[in-house]
Amino acid sequence: MLRRLGFAILFFAVPLAALFTRRAIVAMAPLAVILLVLASVLDGSARNAREKLIALLVSPGGVAGIVLLIWAALSLVWTPFLPQASERLLNITGMALMALGGYLAVPERMRSANLYLLPIGVGLAALIAIVLSITGGSASDPEGLSLERGMLMLVVLLWPALAWLHSRGRNLEALGLALAVAVCSLLTREGLPLYGLIAGTLAFFVTAWSPALGSRLTGLVMAGLLLFAPLLPFVLKPLATGLYGPKAPLVASLEAWRQIVISEPLRLLTGHGLETALRGRVFGLIPQNAPSTLLFEIWYELGLVGAVAGSIILYQAATRSKVSRATMEPGIMAAFACTFTLGCLGIGTAQVWWFTTLVVLVLIFVAIERGQFRTKRPKAVLRRHL
Repeated sequence: MLRRLGFAILFFAVPLAALFTRRAIVAMAPLAVILLVLASVLDGSARNAREKLIALLVSPGGVAGIVLLIWAALSLVWTPFLPQASERLLNITGMALMALGGYLAVPERMRSANLYLLPIGVGLAALIAIVLSITGGSASDPEGLSLERGMLMLVVLLWPALAWLHSRGRNLEALGLALAVAVCSLLTREGLPLYGLIAGTLAFFVTAWSPALGSRLTGLVMAGLLLFAPLLPFVLKPLATGLYGPKAPLVASLEAWRQIVISEPLRLLTGHGLETALRGRVFGLIPQNAPSTLLFEIWYELGLVGAVAGSIILYQAATRSKVSRATMEPGIMAAFACTFTLGCLGIGTAQVWWFTTLVVLVLIFVAIERGQFRTKRPKAVLRRHL
């Protein structure tokens, strides 16, 4: 009962509640993980947790994650915003522990009845989002901020829902769900969900055509963009100037990034410490029009060490996400491309709700992978008796 309630919160309640309150996922996801952990302790399925945890931590991606977390903690020494940076580090550590707890608590065999709650929840949330967008939003969210955030979450959760339906051969239902979320994306004001949907769709079709190429290409693009991000303002500024003109906001943002790289080249090694990318704008340490993207923030705050560790995590996660059924691979790569694109386009990657969304996404994919059939049922043979 506890396990079913936990999955109902993750798969069904979270997508719906996110449309009406911005902090829904921050409160509901930890509750769901706690229920899953309690269920695994009660039924004894947590006995092999130690072996799974060790295998995860000693993997290349796990080691890179530990290095990134340690380096972020060390950056507290030179950050000018120690209280705020300490709080952010505590939040990141809490999210990492929640992800580990949820990963270890997901049972080895998932019931299909629990997993079908995900496409139902995403589809119902998409229909409600369409109605709210047309009618002007709900009374509890007059500015539409919760609705915009809820649509972003729908675009992210679409891919595991499609992966589950596709693995079960329900392609018509998957197409209908994708169309509903696409309509939601077209109705947004800022267009971020639409851009994430487009990137995810490209990765989905490439991986469906060639799973090996799709996973390797997705990993290389993500890791390469993060690793060589300081070169982007020098390369993209002439292109942006030719397309949008010298006074375009994008050109000014790239110029601000270029000046930061030129003026403090040594800081590319260590970074300025946690929380400096966001707080630096408020206190005038960096220009107001500096980029608000994942690529800029990681390099500005954690420098080369953080960028290298993050690149290893992204590449290892994309290339080592082999699952028992190839039908799931396109959905996994699409989720990588979608979330990375949203981070590069300026979504608040430092906010707790975004970290929580990524944790929920990972746990859903783990549950879907463990819900796949591991054996083939024998075919019935009719013999004619003479």
